Amino acid sequence: MTRQRSAFWVVAFAFLIVMAFATLPSPLYGLYRERDHLSAFTITIVYAIWAAGTIAALIAVPFVAVRIGRRSLMITAVATMMAAAGELAAWKSLPGLLLGRLLTGVSVGLAAGTAIAYLIELRLRADANASPAVARTIGTSVNVGALGIGPLVAGFLAAWVSRPLTVPYLVWIALGAIALVGLAAAPETAAPTAKRAPFPVKLPVAAGAATLAAFAANGLFAGLSGLFLATTLHQPSHALAGATLFIVFTAGVLSQLATAKLQPSRVFALGTASMLAGLVLLVTAVRLSSPSLALFLVSGGLIGAGAGAVFKGTTGLVLDGTAPENRVAMTAELLIALFVGLSVPVVGAGVALDRGASAPNTVLGFAILVGLGVAGAGWGLLGRGRRSAPQPASR
Repeated sequence: MTRQRSAFWVVAFAFLIVMAFATLPSPLYGLYRERDHLSAFTITIVYAIWAAGTIAALIAVPFVAVRIGRRSLMITAVATMMAAAGELAAWKSLPGLLLGRLLTGVSVGLAAGTAIAYLIELRLRADANASPAVARTIGTSVNVGALGIGPLVAGFLAAWVSRPLTVPYLVWIALGAIALVGLAAAPETAAPTAKRAPFPVKLPVAAGAATLAAFAANGLFAGLSGLFLATTLHQPSHALAGATLFIVFTAGVLSQLATAKLQPSRVFALGTASMLAGLVLLVTAVRLSSPSLALFLVSGGLIGAGAGAVFKGTTGLVLDGTAPENRVAMTAELLIALFVGLSVPVVGAGVALDRGASAPNTVLGFAILVGLGVAGAGWGLLGRGRRSAPQPASR
């Protein structure tokens, strides 16, 4: 029992550092831009390419997990992350940056597609009467919250160390080594077999759209907040860029914890309201005659909280109507929508900036599209929930 409990926290730690590595370079993009003379569009491509690796890995996870087991998959995820960190530290050029981000995506997809199920199984092995809700909450909180930890650490290291494009990656290699030692002693909870994985289930369009739109706004902060801070708000601090992302993603975790006792439909509605308010404040912050840093940070908090609540509400609404044997596959589909939202829309913003659009106009257009997407998807998803609700039996 003690071994399972220790393994639970080892897996949670390994999941945290892999997810944190996904957004680790975000506050460093200004340094890359200056060093390699990169355009805004190139920066967004560098940011977004990890999603391609993530999505590919998420698609493969159900088929790989049944053959090598959960522990081996987590070990592979951490080892791939360490390889990406070493490559990014050693290869100081744009091709090296692109390859490192692609490897990062693979590691994130392997971990995200495995860790939550692994955590739930370890908790139930430690205590057969335990509720899986705690393990699921820890897993989803790490999934969102860790995305803010990497930029926070990298941002402060960039402000204090002499080699800011090397040291953060070396730190993560060391953390990965610690995780590998712990995972080597962790028990396997799903014995590898030659059995074929179940065919992927079909995610409702409204659920995918809601998740994508919600995390598109988070993606805008993760991909371009450093650029907006430096150029529009005249705040080039790398530490501030990292702290901004920490606020956004930590707010997403807090909103999930604060709504633990609410019904999914209520959580979704509150998240939508928070996101829309945050988008209004974001547009206001960058369009004032004297752009406001305070409003920018508050808008990030509201958007992050809203995205976390929308994701939690969407997950509850969808999984409540999904057969138990299909829930893992449905969760993977939701994660794919999440990572597409974090990456693809921000590329559109990068294209707009690269073609000469001003930052305030780009943010305005982006906010309108995301706001309409969240509101429209919410209408479809909540309407679906009402239509699929069981009707009282007639007497």
